[in-house]
Amino acid sequence: APYARVPGSTQPIGDRLLVGEKDGSERPSPEVFPADGDFMLVTITEPPQSVLSWWVGRDELAVQMMTEEDKFGFQTAEQRRVFSLEQMRTSEEVAQFVALSWLGFDATIVPGDVLISEIACLEFSDSGSCLRWPPSDALLDPGDRLLVADGVKLGSVGDLLEVLEGKQPGDVITLTVERRGEGEFEVDVELTSATDDPERTIVGFLPFDTRRVELPFDISIDTGSIGGPSAGLAFTLTLIDGLSAGELTGGRKVAVTGTIDLDGSVGPIGGLTQKASAVAQAGVELFIVPEQQGEEQISA
Repeated sequence: APYARVPGSTQPIGDRLLVGEKDGSERPSPEVFPADGDFMLVTITEPPQSVLSWWVGRDELAVQMMTEEDKFGFQTAEQRRVFSLEQMRTSEEVAQFVALSWLGFDATIVPGDVLISEIACLEFSDSGSCLRWPPSDALLDPGDRLLVADGVKLGSVGDLLEVLEGKQPGDVITLTVERRGEGEFEVDVELTSATDDPERTIVGFLPFDTRRVELPFDISIDTGSIGGPSAGLAFTLTLIDGLSAGELTGGRKVAVTGTIDLDGSVGPIGGLTQKASAVAQAGVELFIVPEQQGEEQISA
């Protein structure tokens, strides 16, 4: 196993929160209430292994051995990095929308860029491997941003769907693509049909959720180089705590993990065992985890 998933860190979020007036707005920024306690962001890492680290960690519960495919799937390291940072950005945006909507502030969701999460497999084997990829697989990669389709500037996935209306499988469209490290380029992509609806014509990829939130004031949470979606719940609780009177934490340190959706529902995360270990090592006694993890994971 060339990699291992191991405990990361447990860090306070409150001092990462910045609230200010929006440029050009006459509306003042809201009051930020100081807190005695803090919600804590929990991370994991997946570093390369040496023979020594494998030997030391092979029997540790909080060390999960990983193959190259476990870590990257069908993505390169660079594609995985882009994907992870976009997940964190989206997680922060959704947290802002959920928290401010709950507190009664004006918050709206607007469409975002067309960003490829992964190429859609058209046919799977019984073992779960992909037997047939769409023609776009030869030209597009996860992490690519689609800027223009057949001369139409793309401001959202909806714009791309309008371009595809009336197209048939086998038709070719010209896409302007932005790829990290390579810049912009054009490709001619053959369209195919969706596996769940043969009459629906597709490019053949799954889009990333890049919707953005518009707020009456500026909010930012400094996430640094941390990626992934699992801080969504922690961000949401931190915003609610900071923008309203009182103490959600009861003045204590509370570690939190879990994704957050636009309807406020909390979703499961990966690496719970490693995160629990990181929380224990930090001496934090309270750890909020998603109920959807299931009793087996939570009890372990």
